[in-house]
Amino acid sequence: MSTTKYANAVAAVKAMENNLLTRADIDQLINTRTRAEFISALAAKNTAAGEGSSLAEVWDMLRAYAPDSEELKLLAYRNDFHNLKAALKAMISDHDPKQYFIRPTNLDLEALVDLLKTKEYEYLPEHIRSTAAEAYELLTRTLDGQLSDSLIDAACLREMQKKAHKCSGDMMKQYAQLITAAADIKTAFRCALMGKTKNFLGTAVCGSEKLEKDDLVREALAGTESLLAYLENTEYSEAAKLLRESPAKFEKWCDDVIIDIAEEARMLSFGYEPLAAYYLAKESEIKNVRILSVCKEFGADRDTITERMRKLYV
Repeated sequence: MSTTKYANAVAAVKAMENNLLTRADIDQLINTRTRAEFISALAAKNTAAGEGSSLAEVWDMLRAYAPDSEELKLLAYRNDFHNLKAALKAMISDHDPKQYFIRPTNLDLEALVDLLKTKEYEYLPEHIRSTAAEAYELLTRTLDGQLSDSLIDAACLREMQKKAHKCSGDMMKQYAQLITAAADIKTAFRCALMGKTKNFLGTAVCGSEKLEKDDLVREALAGTESLLAYLENTEYSEAAKLLRESPAKFEKWCDDVIIDIAEEARMLSFGYEPLAAYYLAKESEIKNVRILSVCKEFGADRDTITERMRKLYV
């Protein structure tokens, strides 16, 4: 895409940013007394914002503004690999996978199921092609859905890093690196708690430039304390400290760092980065709304809700 087209796309996104929820909006939603009142207040804000209230709508708009941007495709990779897992499991269990699919996605979901059934993997998008074949073989041979999921999740992280290194600028590299590190830390920690084997860890952990796979596997096999002590001597020391307190605080830290990455990219005037930043901002906003909805449903107090809110983009 030419610089001029990117400039037009960035200008459109800047205008769309005015519809994102502000701190005042979030405070108003937090202050609602019941879930019904919360839903009513949120509906009013979504109506005022107009189109683009869902992530799928945002994706469609961004792809319309920047149809030639290869970089933006990376943002939907995690959904792509989730949909691969859903299609494989549904096929094995003879269920309709449509209810498990999520959007946005780079995949033709109708074709995905048919291609898996006929094992015509060569017609699948390149980034899921080999994983689809490997996961299908593993799942049909072992009937171990957890192991198959772990294989697909790790493959997703590898493909994200591979794609990011082909992207211009630093944004996608930072994003893919954070997503990979966060996923690997969570996986290693859970495996340490559950006493998973070295073979399972070897399949489930991806590894990255900042956190070597062999190191994570070794420390996870030694237990949670060994793993956290190792992480506290890396650049993810803050994340490790929060993980000691609670997984929820660790998840919030990850989400907030993603917004930090988006905010830096937002300042650029040209390129795909401001478009990707807006997508991540909308993703974070939707997560905040979901957290608010659950908290209102269960009657959480204001301090609890505020503590769980993710960093705002605006």
